[in-house]
Amino acid sequence: MTSPSTLAAARPDPAGAPMSVVALLAVGAGFSAASLYYNQPILGAIARDLEATPAAVGWLPTSTQLGYASGIFLFAPLGDRFDLRRVIVVKGAALALALTLAGLAPSITLLAAASLAVGLLATTAQDFVPAAAALAPPTARGRIVGIAMTGLLLGILLSRVVSGFVGEHLGWRAVYFGAAAAVASVTALAHVRLPTLRPTATASYGALLRSTLGLLRAEPLRRAALAQALLAVAFSGFWSTLALALAEPPHRMGSTVAGAFGLAGAAGALVAPIAGSIADKRGPERVIRSGVALVIASFASMAVAPASLPVLIAGTIAFDLGVHASLISHQTIVYGLDATARSRSNAVLVSSMFLGMAGGSAAASRVFAAWGFSGVAVLGAGAATLAMLVRVLPAGRGGANRSAP
Repeated sequence: MTSPSTLAAARPDPAGAPMSVVALLAVGAGFSAASLYYNQPILGAIARDLEATPAAVGWLPTSTQLGYASGIFLFAPLGDRFDLRRVIVVKGAALALALTLAGLAPSITLLAAASLAVGLLATTAQDFVPAAAALAPPTARGRIVGIAMTGLLLGILLSRVVSGFVGEHLGWRAVYFGAAAAVASVTALAHVRLPTLRPTATASYGALLRSTLGLLRAEPLRRAALAQALLAVAFSGFWSTLALALAEPPHRMGSTVAGAFGLAGAAGALVAPIAGSIADKRGPERVIRSGVALVIASFASMAVAPASLPVLIAGTIAFDLGVHASLISHQTIVYGLDATARSRSNAVLVSSMFLGMAGGSAAASRVFAAWGFSGVAVLGAGAATLAMLVRVLPAGRGGANRSAP
């Protein structure tokens, strides 16, 4: 339990939540989300150290993303059913332990198992954002949640940069040990600084989980989840093989450069929120189709010129913009379906997306081993084309207006 003075300090005033608590929530979301992506720039180093094949090392991002997809779905009811502060602290401590075990792993098999646990527990990132919403007064909720989401986004974007640099200079194990220390520190601060956040639901865990499955009866949610999952196949296929592609001729570049590509992706992701305001004015469907078209064009260009570094950089910026613009617009659709189930609807969308990421990583590692990076680019273009078909084909009868109970 926190002390009365801590509760008083953490309780929001009419102008908004204390900035120290808001900053803690943003940093916590960032470090948790970053745990998903640390392994991508250092896959080449891991493969050399553990003497693993590209196909075997490809299971690391696959395991992480599969764990995250499962965790989003399985843990979604916990924040509604239990004290959210306690959920954050318990999951954060377990995430720090999982990262430590990953750093100690003596084989690719044990590292894949630890990666699965990291993915499951990195869903703590999705607990910090609703905590920000719960602590914010209605007049400042958008601003406070926006700050927490900025932290989450920056964690994702900078994780590859930090991982690539640390991995090249201190070794890949140092990446995991440093990540564990960071998560443990922010979890300790959350234990001290966050107030008790009372549960909002009294139904059993099983009932809440079943209600999440019931949301799939809404066709707009199904279409959004499927289209974003297909885009995630392209997204993850690229990032899970980039370090391997850059390590080979003609590039022969290390993990620092592979991590620096996260900055190229940042350019697209940071511009993508503009898509939200465009979706408000012109409708999300137009933004989604434009974003998917951008992804198709980007991967088609990389398939034609896989050895061109300028094309690779431009393609990274463009497809990241397209994927994030589509995600924001899909969330706009999903949040408008049922105001009483927004968090669970988002859990369906996000878990579907990470299932797509897991599939993309698994498929891309095999495609890369057989056909190189040009094959990965073809895979990305094909997955994005299927996403476009999902959006342009007519909805089922009555599906557009159906919502989950």
